[in-house]
Amino acid sequence: MVARVLVVEDEEAIRDPLTAALRAAGHEVRACADGAGFEAVVDAFRPDLTLLDVHLPGGRDGFELARVLSGRSDCAVLMVTARDAVADRLAGFGAGADDYVVKPFATAEVLARVAAVLRRLGRVPSTVQVADLIVDEGARIATRAGHPLPLTGTEFKLLAYLTGHRGRILSKTQLLTQVWGYDEYDPNLVEVHVSALRRKLEQHGPRLIHTARGLGYVLRP
Repeated sequence: MVARVLVVEDEEAIRDPLTAALRAAGHEVRACADGAGFEAVVDAFRPDLTLLDVHLPGGRDGFELARVLSGRSDCAVLMVTARDAVADRLAGFGAGADDYVVKPFATAEVLARVAAVLRRLGRVPSTVQVADLIVDEGARIATRAGHPLPLTGTEFKLLAYLTGHRGRILSKTQLLTQVWGYDEYDPNLVEVHVSALRRKLEQHGPRLIHTARGLGYVLRP
């Protein structure tokens, strides 16, 4: 579940680890320390979800930025703040928030809430493009250089997972778990399907699925 996520948080000790964790989860992330130039950032980045701190420097708080978002974008909003009173939560939801996380928080909780909001509201784009490869998970169609790829169901799931985590090395265990649903099985199963997928992809262009020796596989141009 890959999305564009905008993080607006003035505390560097929170902003940097959170940004790193979101990127590690496969999201495209942009971070800001305040609301300066917020409209321009939103228009240029077009986030699927924005994490907004409530207390921000510069005179614009998270509630105001949430209202700005609701007026110019269908972006989902996750409020992140130390204010946990019922009135504060209601103010956040009234400003357009889809969920609310209270500081201090566990990063894993924020990642889970991000995934839940994106899934619930359908903010995740179904089409991913890497070089001349286009994978549309919604339509279950993959093309390379304009040529439809005749993939089996498992090959499509494998390709979709690789493209969704493009640029990241994925171990055979990760692929077994995420594509097949179990992590104790002959890893040759992954090798066989990767080889078959490579043959189909490379009929229409150079290699995209690369082997990281001893580590796994990575999809990148």
